[in-house]
Amino acid sequence: MNRRTFLKTSAGLTLGGFSAIKSGLVLAQEKAHSLASIGLQLYTVRDLMKKDFTGTLEKVAGVGYKEVEFAGYFDNKPEDVRKLLDRLGLQAPASHISIDAFREKLDATLQTAQVVGHQYLVCPWLSPLERALAKYKAHAAFFNKIGEACRKAGLQFAYHNHDFEFETVDGKIPYEVLLNETDPELVQMELDLFWIKKGGQDALAYFKKYPGRFPLCHVKDMDEKQNMVEVGKGKIDFAKIFAQAPQAGLKHFFVEHDEPKNPLQSITASCQYLKSLKF
Repeated sequence: MNRRTFLKTSAGLTLGGFSAIKSGLVLAQEKAHSLASIGLQLYTVRDLMKKDFTGTLEKVAGVGYKEVEFAGYFDNKPEDVRKLLDRLGLQAPASHISIDAFREKLDATLQTAQVVGHQYLVCPWLSPLERALAKYKAHAAFFNKIGEACRKAGLQFAYHNHDFEFETVDGKIPYEVLLNETDPELVQMELDLFWIKKGGQDALAYFKKYPGRFPLCHVKDMDEKQNMVEVGKGKIDFAKIFAQAPQAGLKHFFVEHDEPKNPLQSITASCQYLKSLKF
């Protein structure tokens, strides 16, 4: 091989190698993520659970859900609930607990959570009488107190929003009052992706302003008329939102539909969509 041939061949190998490396970087950047575990807020199937608690959870597991979030145990003993979850291979990282239960039955609530295997206890709702600005400030102080009790029990307290927390009250956004006046280590948030949009706000903006505060979310979709629909049948860009999961601190993704016409069909359609979602 003469010098000219050698240089030409070497150049070709170098360019070829560079091209392969460049392609590798592009491919690495284009690798899509998917949800490792999809959860269901059991409020979606509450009517079915009233009639057949065990059978409904069996169907939820059969659809492909790996996690569930409770909204009541329907008079089942915590020990029996835990045994059923273990049999079905389900995890129950979270449960919704009324603010009155936190006020009046805190010790029992914490004990039940430990038995069932929850990590998060979530306050899901504030009544209209609880929504004055001064009330939100009082809630923040109370949430810090409950958060400390939860931490001592090996649990984490969180708050779940609707749209009313984004309505300005006396020049303040109540949701931000809760975020600003609670200790991030004691009080975290379960962001409902439907209701924040219904409230005219952007989930990504809150992820950026309050990074790490959102370990849980409710995955529910909205159509053009702002009606709640199955996940994937509306206009919410879940891929864009989930891509920012590291910034948000998102770990658990619970499908929910408040008033599904056919609960089993609804949870199946949403689960199938999320299984195929790449981001």
